Amino acid sequence: MPGWSVHVDRTRCLGCGVCAAYAPGSFTQDDEGLAVLCDPPVDPLDEVRAAVDSCPTGALSLAITDVATIEREG
Repeated sequence: MPGWSVHVDRTRCLGCGVCAAYAPGSFTQDDEGLAVLCDPPVDPLDEVRAAVDSCPTGALSLAITDVATIEREG
């Protein structure tokens, strides 16, 4: 993942699917309905950030690992 990473805390996930609605190229749900990060995630950072921010249980966290890469990619 260029410049950022996402962690899914599956113990906090309730399977509402908000993440997949905001960033369907980066999140999906498994057979239990819990969030799974796609490999590789393909949505733009702003859509991933919206998914993380919209998670009602805070099961998703976003870490910016390389600001220069993010700035280059726009």
